[in-house]
Amino acid sequence: MKLTYSLFALVLLSPLSQAAQQTAIENSQSTLSQLQQSQANKMAEQGKQWGLSGQEYQRYEQLMEGPRGTQSPGLDPLTALGIEAKSDAERKKYAEQWVKQEFVRTEKELKFQREVDAAWQRLGVLPVNMGNAAGIAHDSGGRLALFVKGKDCGQCDARLAAVLADNRPVDIYLVDSKGDDDVLRSWAKAHHIPADKVRARQITLNHDGGRWMKFGNGLMPVVLQQGKDGWTIAAF
Repeated sequence: MKLTYSLFALVLLSPLSQAAQQTAIENSQSTLSQLQQSQANKMAEQGKQWGLSGQEYQRYEQLMEGPRGTQSPGLDPLTALGIEAKSDAERKKYAEQWVKQEFVRTEKELKFQREVDAAWQRLGVLPVNMGNAAGIAHDSGGRLALFVKGKDCGQCDARLAAVLADNRPVDIYLVDSKGDDDVLRSWAKAHHIPADKVRARQITLNHDGGRWMKFGNGLMPVVLQQGKDGWTIAAF
C-alpha cells in the first residue's frame, strides 16, 4: 500500500516538475535573447558614432582582440577596418569615411582654436602655445619625423604642407618608395620640397625601411618628435 502511494505521488508530481523545467528553460532562453539584443544594441550605438553598422563595429572589436590590437593598440575603428579590409572596394570605403570624419574633427578644432585666440585678445593677456600648423599640441621643440605615403593619401599631403609651413627641421620618410631613389626624388619634386633646405639638412628625404611599422603604430600619416625619452608620436 505504501509503495502504491509513492508511485501515485510520483505520477502526480512528475507533470508539475516537467512544467517547472520547461518554464526554467524558457526563462533562460528569454534572458539569453535579451542579453544578445542588448549587446547588439550596444554595438549598433558604438558603430553609429563612426558611421559603421553594428556588425562592422563587432568585427573591429574582434580585430583589436587579435594581432592587430597588439601591433597597433588604440587604433580607431575606421583605420583598423581599412587596414584589415577584405577587398579594394572595402578599403576605399573606409578611407573615404575616415577622411570625412577627419575633416569634421579638424573643422571643430580649428573653430575652437579661433575662439581661443579671440578670447586671449578680449582678455588682454598673452596666449600660451596650444599647438602649431603641424598640429602638435605638446611641442617640445625637438626635430620631427614625418611618415607619409606617396600614393592615394590626401591626408599625407595636408600633413606635409602643415609641417613645411612650420619651417621645422624634419626627416621625411616615404613608406611606399620601395627603396627606389628615383621614386623618392620624383615625389619630392612633385611636392615642392625646398631643395635648399634639403642641402642644408634641415629637411632629409628617406626610405622608410620598416621604421613606420616600428614607431608609427599603424597610423598614416604620423609625426614623431624627438625628446628626452627618444621618439614619440606627436600628431597624426
